[in-house]
Amino acid sequence: MGNHYHLLVETPDANLSAGMRQLNGIYTQAFNRRHKRVGHLLQGRFKAILVDKDSYLLELARYIVLNPVRARMVKHPKDHPWSSYRATAGSAKPQEFLTRDWILSQFAKTRPHAQAAYRRFVQEGMGLPSPWDRLTGQILLGPEAFVKQTARRLKATATLTEIPRRQRLAARPGLKVLFPEDGFRNKGARDSAIRRAHLDYGYTLSEIARRLGLHYTTISKVVNDHN
Repeated sequence: MGNHYHLLVETPDANLSAGMRQLNGIYTQAFNRRHKRVGHLLQGRFKAILVDKDSYLLELARYIVLNPVRARMVKHPKDHPWSSYRATAGSAKPQEFLTRDWILSQFAKTRPHAQAAYRRFVQEGMGLPSPWDRLTGQILLGPEAFVKQTARRLKATATLTEIPRRQRLAARPGLKVLFPEDGFRNKGARDSAIRRAHLDYGYTLSEIARRLGLHYTTISKVVNDHN
């Protein structure tokens, strides 16, 4: 992609952050040497999505190789040089770091048949909606049972500041749940929900204001008056 990249990674150990620092650091050093430049190359922290392998991983793998097509960089995923598609589909030699066996094993027992089925699978994915539409808390992708199980683990990290806030709050209820369409029985109940959304679940004042159709200063007053 033009300003970011996607990786599909399985981490048996809890070392994703260390791995990404290593990967981005080594690439930045190599890029700077090649182009005779100094300083940072990549901006901000990486964004990680936790995916249920059994139900969504295959769909996510298809989404990633089709991204250059969606971005209109190429007409077909085989035309993008920085993709795993050609190696997985059988038209290019794979890099040593690329694992293809799990994906291909989902289609057939023999590699040629699996690669042919994989090519059809990717082709059928063109035009389908993004799996990101089914994200929970901007970080979890999987069925309800997976989300609930993972949410229990995330709850134990709620007060650990070294864990990114977005991940600590992944299992929080949505604004539509906290502020239902039918409203509240009285202003006190509404104000209590506002304070809970901001103080307990970490929603910003602006997010709450947009959901309720109120001005930012009104929400701020509700929160601050309680303090």
